Amino acid sequence: MTKEREWVYEHYVEVQEDSKGALEAIKFKNTENFNFAYDVVDRLADKNPEKVAMVHIAKNKRKRELTFGDMSSYSSKIAAYFQSLGIGKGDKVMLVLKRHYHFWFAILALHKIGAVVIPTTNLLKQRDYEYRFKAVDVKAIVCTADDDVAYQVDMAAENMDREIIKIIVRGKRNGWNSLNRAVYEFDSSFTPEVYAGGDDPSIMFFTSGTTGYPKIVTHDFRYPLGHFITAKYWHQVDPEGLHFTISDTGWGKALWGKIYGQWLCEAAVFTYDMDSFEAGEMLEMIETHRITTFCAPPTAYRMLIRKDFSKYDLSSLKHATTAGEALNPEVFNLFREKTGLLLHEAFGQTETTLTIGTLKGEVPKPGSMGKASPAYDIDIVDSKGRSVKSGETGEIVVRTEGIKPAGLFMGYYGNDELTAEAWHDGLYHTGDLATRDVDGYFWYVGRNDDVIKSAGYRIGPFEIESILMELPYVLECGVTAVEGRLRGKMIKACIVLVDGTEGTDELKKEIQKYARRKMASYKCPKIIEFRDELPKTISGKIQHNKL
Repeated sequence: MTKEREWVYEHYVEVQEDSKGALEAIKFKNTENFNFAYDVVDRLADKNPEKVAMVHIAKNKRKRELTFGDMSSYSSKIAAYFQSLGIGKGDKVMLVLKRHYHFWFAILALHKIGAVVIPTTNLLKQRDYEYRFKAVDVKAIVCTADDDVAYQVDMAAENMDREIIKIIVRGKRNGWNSLNRAVYEFDSSFTPEVYAGGDDPSIMFFTSGTTGYPKIVTHDFRYPLGHFITAKYWHQVDPEGLHFTISDTGWGKALWGKIYGQWLCEAAVFTYDMDSFEAGEMLEMIETHRITTFCAPPTAYRMLIRKDFSKYDLSSLKHATTAGEALNPEVFNLFREKTGLLLHEAFGQTETTLTIGTLKGEVPKPGSMGKASPAYDIDIVDSKGRSVKSGETGEIVVRTEGIKPAGLFMGYYGNDELTAEAWHDGLYHTGDLATRDVDGYFWYVGRNDDVIKSAGYRIGPFEIESILMELPYVLECGVTAVEGRLRGKMIKACIVLVDGTEGTDELKKEIQKYARRKMASYKCPKIIEFRDELPKTISGKIQHNKL
């Protein structure tokens, strides 16, 4: 990015960089009434309406190029339509739109109205919708016509004591409004009844916890600004390039990589409206559409590295990132061998934006999450909230001390007790354990409730999983503990093998032999169990408590 050009983000962000362009400090300004739809998208539409905002590939491979002018115009039409249906500021609206381009029109429209957006996966069933409808008093739902999603919504809505406004996309259904009406019956000269921005609630996420009902994370209108670092210094997007984050719009990761930070940096995003991930198809997309920056979870990279990269021209790809779960060093090393690119890892939560990462100017250490983001005051503390020394395990926290960073959540909706439990005495507690080395790099240990206590030791499952993942025939691995008859808890490794590998007793012995060479004896798995798949949350994270 050149200094001669005025960038839209400069109205809201001040950065201090070193001579190599690495971020040293950041300050957010003019955030009191910030609204991403008006202050970024509409501003970009006025500035350069023909600049491509998104390259969208439909399931049938039809290609659409949508400009910032399109995003501004269509979102205003849909905002007027939503408002005509009675949706207003503060109303909670669920978006179940997979990777349809209508998602971007709808989320911007709801921002313009001041409604609260609830991105939602299409994998939910009747009971899930019933819980969500009641938990936050959902006013409306905008839903794909694919599969049986609308049917599940209808069954849930029948059990509500009030009517929910139902809007369908890419189809028709009795009792549902059609989003297509907005395009033909409303113009783009939209004016909100009440303006929303700044510290008004804007986004809600239902977190995919491993036990109990999901928590409801609420963010304000400043949340998109927190993703400026995500895009510019972690993804390192090119304003003349094309960024591809593979996430479905039902997950928070889509807002990390498919809209906010990328458009603040005036970079186009790529979206493929796929039903499922297929590694070869992803490589074809990178080749065909000349993707320049790419982000995917470690699970996806584990599948990608099994492919023959010599069959694809990936020369357009300049930078690759990963997050969502801890990255195994073996995946890092194999991807580097195949592409010459270093995977840049990062850490964050539904409650935050990127808090730790290998940002521009920093050299990745395989297996490390990177360094603390300058936007957050990150520390590692013990059970009494005291900072621990380098190399010691503790909990990752955000020090707030009366200051709420842009991107940190407002609280858990409807649950002050849970909010106070996680955020008190000037500390937001992530519940994730890590160590920090003398260079300031963070190393993930595991969730506080996943850590194994055995023979007087505290053992992080990720460390063992990473070593077992070095074996070429291990596709996935989850480590937990089981009660032994004589010696207390024993380490157990549940392993998914690559296709064509037979899970024999001899292979179990080979795995244990390898583990004994690579780690302390008290960490070695005493039990090896082969499985066809591992239990996961609907967001794809391994549920260690079910192993």
